[in-house]
Amino acid sequence: MGSVIDVAIEEGSLTDKKPTVVFVLGGPGSGKGTQCANIVQHFGFTHLSAGDLLRAEIKSGSENGTMIQDMIKEGKIVPSEVTIKLLEKAILENGNDKFLIDGFPRNEENRAAFEAVTKIEPEFVLFFDCSEEEMERRLLNRNQGREDDNIETIRKRFKVFLESSLPVIEYYNSKGKVRKIDAGKPVEEVFEAIKTIFTSNSEKATV
Repeated sequence: MGSVIDVAIEEGSLTDKKPTVVFVLGGPGSGKGTQCANIVQHFGFTHLSAGDLLRAEIKSGSENGTMIQDMIKEGKIVPSEVTIKLLEKAILENGNDKFLIDGFPRNEENRAAFEAVTKIEPEFVLFFDCSEEEMERRLLNRNQGREDDNIETIRKRFKVFLESSLPVIEYYNSKGKVRKIDAGKPVEEVFEAIKTIFTSNSEKATV
């Protein structure tokens, strides 16, 4: 089992690279994807989505991908180490040193494992705070036709987000690392607030 998880990466090799990592958290429909694209364009970050990396690994047909697919089919949660190794690999293979990690850590166990394996603490956590009513309205209106965008599934996803991700946000809040955004506002206003956060952070870094 261990050999499958080891994606031929030595543990802790990210410490040499010392990347800047920002976790992006928010419920389904909070507008994370749209704003991550804006941050990439304006601030030169690389956007890594844990879900996309898992899907790409499945598509590759690798031994690791097959294991992930089987677990998802059986309704099991993919172990933190698997997702973390994929994130670690993506960071190491990328020439950039600034990363937005979207949709991870999903729970406290993910968070603790990420810090233990990578020895990296996020620079800060960008939290998209949005009311359930607004997220529901957006998800039902968006015409991507995603099969998980029906009302029952949407409510289930909210519940999972609240139960699992809020403890992560509370943990980082206690360390003064959460930057909360009112994500219920129009897209342009939300990005203005984000720009202020990233600009003041990069100024602090250069002082």
